[in-house]
Amino acid sequence: MGIWTLCTNFLSPFLSLFQKPIPLASSQERIVSVSVNTLNSGRGETSLVARPGHTTPKMASPRTITIVALSFALGLFFVFMGTIKLTPRLSKDAYSEMKRAYKSYAKALPGLKKMGISSVLLRKIIGSLEVGCGVVLTLVPGRPKDVANFLLLLVMLAVLFFHQLVGDPLKRYAHALVFGILLTCRLLIARQSEDRPEREESREEHINAQENNKVKQS
Repeated sequence: MGIWTLCTNFLSPFLSLFQKPIPLASSQERIVSVSVNTLNSGRGETSLVARPGHTTPKMASPRTITIVALSFALGLFFVFMGTIKLTPRLSKDAYSEMKRAYKSYAKALPGLKKMGISSVLLRKIIGSLEVGCGVVLTLVPGRPKDVANFLLLLVMLAVLFFHQLVGDPLKRYAHALVFGILLTCRLLIARQSEDRPEREESREEHINAQENNKVKQS
């Protein structure tokens, strides 16, 4: 059984979890009204009155759903692939294939032997990186996901270089190519979602400053 078939069979049950939108926790919006009182003195006194509005549930944006789905699926994939490189418990055939592949990579790169890096050590380093970064992508929230994403992207570039070095056909490294593209897409989407709140916050500050100027002038 090929590695691509193993990956597809392993991830297909989990990808179906993301067909429905993910609801976010509802947030309470407060409406701020500005009233100008002209009592006693002829000067206008401005008071801000905050009253709670209706609680409205919010749904996750398509961008958020995409990031969550990609993080979960990619994390599981790399945990699976890294485990195959480290132990034969999941698939003896795939483990044997990995051992043969990394022996050919080490032979094609004599510089690794001079550095004291054998094929076994190279396989364990890449497998450990894949497992560790896959766990971070799946379970750890926040900025560490992007760091793990970037490290896995570097690993995929290295793997593609190894395959090209030994002259493997496309079907041997198609999975690395596809998941390298998915890692790139996830990283770009995550960076865009981080920049968007900053732009919205600066826009709100600009609008609030204009409203304050209008109130002062009145």
